[in-house]
Amino acid sequence: MNSLIHARGLVKRFGDFTAVDGIDVDVRAGEAFGFLGPNGAGKSSTMRMIGCVSPPSGGELRILGMDPRRDGPAIRARLGVCPQLDNLDPELTVLENLVTYARFFGIPRRAARERAAELLDFVQLGERAGSKVDPLSGGMKRRLTIARAMINQPDLVLLDEPTTGLDPQARHLVWERLFRLKQQGVTLVLTTHYMDEAEQLCDRLVVMDGGRIVAEGSPRELIEAHSTREVVELRFPTDDQGTYAGKLEGIGERVEVLPDRVLLYVGDGDGALTEVHRRSLSPSSSLVRRSSLEDVFLRLTGRTLVD
Repeated sequence: MNSLIHARGLVKRFGDFTAVDGIDVDVRAGEAFGFLGPNGAGKSSTMRMIGCVSPPSGGELRILGMDPRRDGPAIRARLGVCPQLDNLDPELTVLENLVTYARFFGIPRRAARERAAELLDFVQLGERAGSKVDPLSGGMKRRLTIARAMINQPDLVLLDEPTTGLDPQARHLVWERLFRLKQQGVTLVLTTHYMDEAEQLCDRLVVMDGGRIVAEGSPRELIEAHSTREVVELRFPTDDQGTYAGKLEGIGERVEVLPDRVLLYVGDGDGALTEVHRRSLSPSSSLVRRSSLEDVFLRLTGRTLVD
């Protein structure tokens, strides 16, 4: 099985509130594994238990074959952590941030500097080694935080929303660096709100809602299990898109009415669009697209905002 993370019936409670409600998880060596879910789903609480900074309230948890309740320091020594918010030291240079962090793991200074230089080249920051942190762009800071997470050559890297707040170019560069890490055999565990990020990076993932796992599989498996091959987006020239829902029944597997458009979940988008016109319906615009992980996510967790 070679599971680096093994959880059975894992629970996390805060007083009377249950944040994680009996989940089962296995993460295998060398894969990229994702936790998806809306705010309050239990993702962060799960990651904190995996990171050995929050003890489980119940169930079984093994990280790298060890018990985090008993072996927390030994586990943390073999983890790399990239938090959601960059917590770099602004008083130090880019290189010094890595070397200083390496010293926390007992890495000799010379070896730390060599390792830091290698990692800065890997994340394309070698030319900024002597720069202070504050002038760096958000994407540069994120790449530096990822490099810092790799300084101890970890067996497992935890990434909490690794590209939140970055522009598209910076996001894609971070994705490319993370993909290269996976190619090198590094095991990645990440949370993300970006469905395209999950599809790009994750070999497998779980969707969490209300502290429980509601679906698990590869991105393609989840789409095949919980959505259709294609989606037709129709916009009608009216303020009430719902008036057309009944006229569209039977064209696909499911009709979903949104304030600005109607979605048809179908196997054949072009055939469905032909049937729409055959029924003498004239949408002001139409789009046929492949079903995505976002369609799965919204079907499983709903479209209602949870604070």
